[in-house]
Amino acid sequence: MSSLSEIGAVIQSVRKENGLTQEQLADLAGISERTLRSMESGQGNPSFSAVVSTASVLGIKLMVEK
Repeated sequence: MSSLSEIGAVIQSVRKENGLTQEQLADLAGISERTLRSMESGQGNPSFSAVVSTASVLGIKLMVEK
């Protein structure tokens, strides 16, 4: 994955597959619902820790490549 919009799309898809609302996922990840909404839409500039925490809750593996 190379962009926030791609990561956001995966987060949104997996969240829906798991039957979670944005509010529920944000609570579980320890971030604001506003941050999650911007992440899922590929907007804004979420912190790396917010992305990692959200992915972790959903069981999504993030990879960094050089």
